[in-house]
Amino acid sequence: MGSERDQVGEETLGFLSDEVKRIAEAYPRVPLSEIWADLAQAQDEAFRLMESGRARPSQTRDLHFMATVLSFLMAKGSHDMGDARTAMMQARAAGFCARQSEHAGLVALVDGLQSFISYWANRPEDALHYARKGMHESATLRGTVSVWLPGLEARAAALLGDEQTVRSANERAETLREQVVLDDLDSLGGLFTYPEAKQSYYTVESAVLLGRGDAQLAAQAEETVRRFSNREDPGWAFGDQAGSQCNLALVRLFADDLDGAAEAIRPVLDLAPSHRNNGIVVSAERVRDALVRSAGRDATVARDLSTEIAMFQPVRPALLR
Repeated sequence: MGSERDQVGEETLGFLSDEVKRIAEAYPRVPLSEIWADLAQAQDEAFRLMESGRARPSQTRDLHFMATVLSFLMAKGSHDMGDARTAMMQARAAGFCARQSEHAGLVALVDGLQSFISYWANRPEDALHYARKGMHESATLRGTVSVWLPGLEARAAALLGDEQTVRSANERAETLREQVVLDDLDSLGGLFTYPEAKQSYYTVESAVLLGRGDAQLAAQAEETVRRFSNREDPGWAFGDQAGSQCNLALVRLFADDLDGAAEAIRPVLDLAPSHRNNGIVVSAERVRDALVRSAGRDATVARDLSTEIAMFQPVRPALLR
């Protein structure tokens, strides 16, 4: 980079592009502490190059694309640390860069990110708004972002107790899945693609939030956990695995299977503090809330499990070194 002071050269862009792809693929697979410094440095470099005035028009568009991806991941990192306010600020920066890049998929993706942040911050109305805004933006898209957005809509509607919207959103996601043609965002991998296992995780979660615990849902929840058991799968993510395990625990609790619920959530409670991001902590807390309301809440297993979940949250989620 130092040898290309007077212009943005291909070596500079190539290096940054490689970093973007490496970080995007690694993000859902490793603790935040392992990549946070690299992510922040790459974002800073992308903005520095854009502001330098040395980039050609074609390069500026590429830089806005990369800045969007990096700001998206910075927003997710802030969310993982439980800071929804900073996460939304980073998401707005990502949205600005996405519009500057004139990339419809990125614009829709950032709307989905804002829905995602709002959902975990327990702002379901905002989550529903952003998901629907993204669906409008993605009406002509064929990549998996078009399937992610109705999945987000279903989860937000479930928090609001709107069973009809949950059903229609999940049906729309299934229809769109059949029409998917992988695009440049899917090629980034990580959080920028929406594999079928993750779609199943979202579908189960929307049903769980409505309080369902029937045998059919239990079978789907078990299958989702099984699909996330292979760490060699490119779509594996420790957060999605933990979320699916918490959902299985909830399904079993709703069916009054206390021992089965304890077994399902055990791998989550054994996670190291560095892996306990905000979404995982909230998912575990949902299990604790259900335990308190369950018929077996006075059982020794229930009391011990509730105490352990209460102690699960670290001082700060996704604790940094």
